[in-house]
Amino acid sequence: MNQSNHCIFQLKAILIGVLLFYMQAGHSQVEKNSELFKTIISKDSLLFNVGFNTCDISQFENLLSDNFEFYHDKDSISNKKQFLHNLRNGLCISPTTYQSRRELLPESTEIYPLYKKDKLYGAIQIGVHQFYETVNKQKEVFGSSAKFTHLWLLENGVWKLTKSLSYDHQVQLLDTTKSSLFDNDTEIEKWLTKNNIPTLGIGVINDNKLQQVKVFGELKKGVSAPYNTIFNVASLTKPVTAIVTLKLVSLGKWDLDEPIYHYWIDPDISKDPNHKKLTTRLILSHQTGFSNWRGSSKDGKLHFQFEPGTKYQYSGEGLEYLRKALEHKFHKTLDQLANELIFMPLHMHDTEFFWSKKTDESRFAIGYNNKGVAYDTYKNTTANAADDLLTTIEDYGTFLVSVMNSDGLSKKVFDDMMTNQVETKNGKHFGLGFEIYDLGNGEIALSHSGADNGVQTIFFLFPKSKKGIVIFTNVDDGYKVYEKLLTHYFGQKGKKIIEIETKN
Repeated sequence: MNQSNHCIFQLKAILIGVLLFYMQAGHSQVEKNSELFKTIISKDSLLFNVGFNTCDISQFENLLSDNFEFYHDKDSISNKKQFLHNLRNGLCISPTTYQSRRELLPESTEIYPLYKKDKLYGAIQIGVHQFYETVNKQKEVFGSSAKFTHLWLLENGVWKLTKSLSYDHQVQLLDTTKSSLFDNDTEIEKWLTKNNIPTLGIGVINDNKLQQVKVFGELKKGVSAPYNTIFNVASLTKPVTAIVTLKLVSLGKWDLDEPIYHYWIDPDISKDPNHKKLTTRLILSHQTGFSNWRGSSKDGKLHFQFEPGTKYQYSGEGLEYLRKALEHKFHKTLDQLANELIFMPLHMHDTEFFWSKKTDESRFAIGYNNKGVAYDTYKNTTANAADDLLTTIEDYGTFLVSVMNSDGLSKKVFDDMMTNQVETKNGKHFGLGFEIYDLGNGEIALSHSGADNGVQTIFFLFPKSKKGIVIFTNVDDGYKVYEKLLTHYFGQKGKKIIEIETKN
């Protein structure tokens, strides 16, 4: 064993000893929704996504302790001065010719708090990361993977990376299913500049697991968007309301085909006999006969524009009608029902129907028009069943995985959800709460989109292959990135979706 490997072995033994001691003392790894976890991951993101991946040396200068030590099993031991020198004169000597990118595997990350007399003074972060290389701006290829251990300490109240170990380097992917995920960050960054997109969030689902989360861009000038950026996702609220309802149906507490008037009648349509024809099935498939919003009518009131169940017309009012019926029957607000049935069981702690005291505004992606002018942020204070959900890529991706797993849904309800209820255009239907694309050969894609001022969001799920993607943007024309992302990740299936959307 050479001196470098011997030192690494000794330091690993010490850190493992510290871990065992604290685990025995009751300090196990923290939950992913904890403030400590979010803080350390945020520092990790600044160090690597901003610092390493773009050769922004200032991030290392700010985040590394003056006492920093780096241990590498294939290289040598270095202090902060040596490490920065090697970075400047190695990987970052010519980033336009050669570029290396580090990618954290989030599911591998574990964080353990360090306490002294019940006072937090540091944390140990362990995990796995992968490195990709691009030469002369050609195709990015896999370089190596490694395990790492980081010791973070609070120095005068500021988190600093004090010790870093990188070991067990491999020249093949630890998980080959991840090789094609996010394999061109440079291209994505180009989109941000070219399309004037301030913030872009992407989540990829593979093998029915949220396998990767990436957030690009800035929340404001000079402030990088964190991985847990909070977005307003507009109409991506509707699938959440739909699943709340379908879970109640699966529990036998609600009926898809029972007339809604048993629980709620809107005063505006109380004298129109069509109100007795409204059912949950018609609402979730947008066959109510309502316009999108009553405010678009001349008198600002709700009206039937056609007999319910006779054709398709997208309507937020329909979902709001359903909300009021649910709330009247169960004597709970929609957000309370969603918390009980979805948010709490899935640990979606960054998801809310409306702004509250716990909303972290410092992580919110403000909306912009296509000229780069920010909109005033609308802060709703009550739940809307059709609009304005606040969430993150990780939370919403977790929700979509649960949908594909049919968590809390009976087989009949799950099958109904994915069954064509009404045609919206050739090759596309609405099911229950989700749009359905016919991809041929018995394969479908489930989808929904959201659009408001400064909001363009969308997702696609492929139940047969257990894959999917979530895309959030915070600009009026953020939809411009959809096509390239779909074709990049899903090839011919993505092209088929684009074909259905663009044909007459």
